[in-house]
Amino acid sequence: MSFQLTVNGRSTTVDVPPDMPLLWVIRDVLNLKGTKYGCGIGQCGACTVHLNGKAVRSCQTPVSKVNAPVTTLEGLSADGTHPVQVAWLEIDVPQCGYCQAGQMMSAAALLAKTPKPNDQEITSAMNGNLCRCGTYVRIRQAVHRAAEIGTTSRLKKPAEVAAAGTRD
Repeated sequence: MSFQLTVNGRSTTVDVPPDMPLLWVIRDVLNLKGTKYGCGIGQCGACTVHLNGKAVRSCQTPVSKVNAPVTTLEGLSADGTHPVQVAWLEIDVPQCGYCQAGQMMSAAALLAKTPKPNDQEITSAMNGNLCRCGTYVRIRQAVHRAAEIGTTSRLKKPAEVAAAGTRD
């Protein structure tokens, strides 16, 4: 069955079964590998993407239910200048790095909604994003740092990211 999707500001049509999880459409059909498979049951957060700006677990989202723009880690910024990406590097958050795409997507969704979150808001928004390596302290520091950098003033829309990517 054909589905029309907008992923990272680019419109595309995919021919997949209606019950195929968005995760596999992103990774296997669109070949965007930033979104990770973790648990497959929506509990770890490694597969987090934005659906119309809201953080969702792509492993639990059938492609047939996608009716809004999707943003993956690759769509935050074509050149790595999204405040969350910058903060993650500055704070040196990742250890093994496997969970970090989902962590970053949850953080970006939080900051788009709450530009200057307090610790309680960060904890609430990041709850459900598991990190086997225990980098939670650095993750919290990076979210605060991204807020300082100025998420709302530097956040690019997916269409702007897509346009920038076509000029490279």
